[in-house]
Amino acid sequence: MRREALYVLTIAIGLFISAEYAQWPVDIWCIGVFSYIFWKTTRKERIEMIAVLAFATPMELFFSEVWLIYEYQRGLMPLFVPVGHYFLFDLGRRVAKHLPLNSSMILILLLTPLVIYGAIQGTDTSAIILICITLGFIQWGPEPRLYASMVWLALFMELWGTHLGNWTWDSHVPWTGLTAWNPPLLVGAFYCFGDLLVNLSVAKFEGQPMAEVNHDVLG
Repeated sequence: MRREALYVLTIAIGLFISAEYAQWPVDIWCIGVFSYIFWKTTRKERIEMIAVLAFATPMELFFSEVWLIYEYQRGLMPLFVPVGHYFLFDLGRRVAKHLPLNSSMILILLLTPLVIYGAIQGTDTSAIILICITLGFIQWGPEPRLYASMVWLALFMELWGTHLGNWTWDSHVPWTGLTAWNPPLLVGAFYCFGDLLVNLSVAKFEGQPMAEVNHDVLG
């Protein structure tokens, strides 16, 4: 099975099973898939996988347990979440390689009408800031196609997860005075930041300038 299909099925079915039945089978499956990929893959991808876990785990705990911008169905962050971040990251870069080179900015700007609507209604004012951050990543980041694909993939995943009740975003963003939809429209901005951190980590451990690090999947 191609990894793209494996990731999509794992995320879609896994979230359903966790929401409707039990979390532990999804934890076991996701950690098992992650471990198998780690065992079979290259040194560079292992660095990426470790970097995703190293950044995603504390960020998830901070967002859900300290900042309280969202809450998980059963309280504490599920074990499948950090490895799930890697699945989404790897899926995102595999999708990104099929995007036209100059499509990244357009793909984000397509969300502008919804950003304006949320701002006027006062129901997702955070989207104004998040779209500016995302456009900054697209304009100046090293991998604009990856960021564009992650924004859309993250939105689809978040829509499915919140629909099932795996997690729920607070309509008022603590400490900020901003509002947010459930999920926030531009939640992918957080993923763009995480992807940039992974990029920096690979550059550090591979001893390369960041501009030379390429996470696109070839072939």
